Amino acid sequence: MLVRLLYASRAVDTSAEAIEAILMQSRQSNPTCGITGILCYGGGIFLQAIEGGRMAVSDLFGHIQKDARHKDVVLLHYEEISERRFGGWTMGQVNLSKLNHSILLKYSERPELDPYAVSGKVSLALLEELMATASIIGRA
Repeated sequence: MLVRLLYASRAVDTSAEAIEAILMQSRQSNPTCGITGILCYGGGIFLQAIEGGRMAVSDLFGHIQKDARHKDVVLLHYEEISERRFGGWTMGQVNLSKLNHSILLKYSERPELDPYAVSGKVSLALLEELMATASIIGRA
């Protein structure tokens, strides 16, 4: 059974090297677990959707909750799905520094990434729009 999980967290280390290390680890380990997804990072906040088998997604989320590189981990949305939305991605990355802020403003009170201030469905809609507008890099 396929599921999709959406969560937010705050980065403990916001350096470019630390963020790249998280992405590299995801891209290396996710394919073996059947995990696909997308990671959005900006302003020290991660917004990530992960898809895959129920146990694989649950195990990965449990690992993220214990990962010292993340804090304030919050589950935003969880659902059983019939097909993946991010199936072609082992872990895509949204480059918020090159993003038109009107997209963020469409889904939030301010033109910044803050999944803590909106519903999980709104955050998922934002990720889908970012994917549709080719605002995602690293389709590895």
